[in-house]
Amino acid sequence: METVLIAIAAVCIVLFLIVIAWLVPLGLWITAIAAGVKVGIFDLVAMRLRRVPPSGIVEPQINATKAGLTLSLDDLEAHYLAGGRVASVVAALIAADKANIDLEFAQAAAIDLAGRNVLQAVQVSVTPEIIDIPSQEDPNTGITAVARDGIQLIVKARVTVRANIDRLVGGATEDTIRARVGEGIITTIGSSTNHKQVLENPVRISETVLEKGLEAGTAFTILSIDIADINVGENVGAKLQTDQAEAELKIARAKAEERRAKAEAEEEENKAYVEEMTVKLIEAEAEIPLSISDSFNSENMSVMDYYTLRNILADTEMRQSIASPGGPKDTDTTRSSHSLGLS
Repeated sequence: METVLIAIAAVCIVLFLIVIAWLVPLGLWITAIAAGVKVGIFDLVAMRLRRVPPSGIVEPQINATKAGLTLSLDDLEAHYLAGGRVASVVAALIAADKANIDLEFAQAAAIDLAGRNVLQAVQVSVTPEIIDIPSQEDPNTGITAVARDGIQLIVKARVTVRANIDRLVGGATEDTIRARVGEGIITTIGSSTNHKQVLENPVRISETVLEKGLEAGTAFTILSIDIADINVGENVGAKLQTDQAEAELKIARAKAEERRAKAEAEEEENKAYVEEMTVKLIEAEAEIPLSISDSFNSENMSVMDYYTLRNILADTEMRQSIASPGGPKDTDTTRSSHSLGLS
């Protein structure tokens, strides 16, 4: 029984020592004391209890102290609890101090919490960055613009920028720089009389774009805009004129087809009207013999009058035959004596 109790006590002691070793990072505490960082052993235990990794706070503090910076462990711990990247902020402060850039911890922490890489911002502030327009990930070959003569130009540019730390919080990103520079290039080329002016003096694009103050509201200061490449594209003006001509031709054909269909419809209507009038004429001619018979019976017309009418009709047919050697036409509206019932 005593052996079991001794074993249980030994296990408890071992577990207690493990918990103490986890709560009290003696190695980290010794390292901090050796580096001149004033941190108490109970401060490290309190960090453990607040679920803050002591190494993530003390090691950046050691780096800052060795670099000659004075930071507060409470500030570092508060920044970690707020979701910040303590190591990145301390590295940025050290880099800014070595580059004689005025950067306070509060400002660096605000930049980090805003989602910006504060260390990269300091590096870009020291060493200017080149922004390709369009970006390398963009599948487009360049910024396309059309001059007044209708010739398309394809431009690639490089913008040299320096990070403006004071405008990192709330300032626009590289995408805004790309969009504004691209807009300036398109406007400059579009206002050129012809594409040759742009090819002869590409610096004009850079000067015009720089005059627009494109860096306003961004997190960068534009140092220069350099035209890397200009290529001549297609003749957009000629293509548009060709498309317009084809569209006008289609419209003209459609109108001509409409007129043709209308003319055919009118022709068919006229044919139907002629047939209707022909029927009425035949009906009227069928009544002529009856009228003549009535005239004989009522003695309004004598036999001599009848033969005189026959002679007039015969004379009319002879004159028509002489005037038309090819024979009578189908369209002749003069009726013969046979059609009048006088044969």
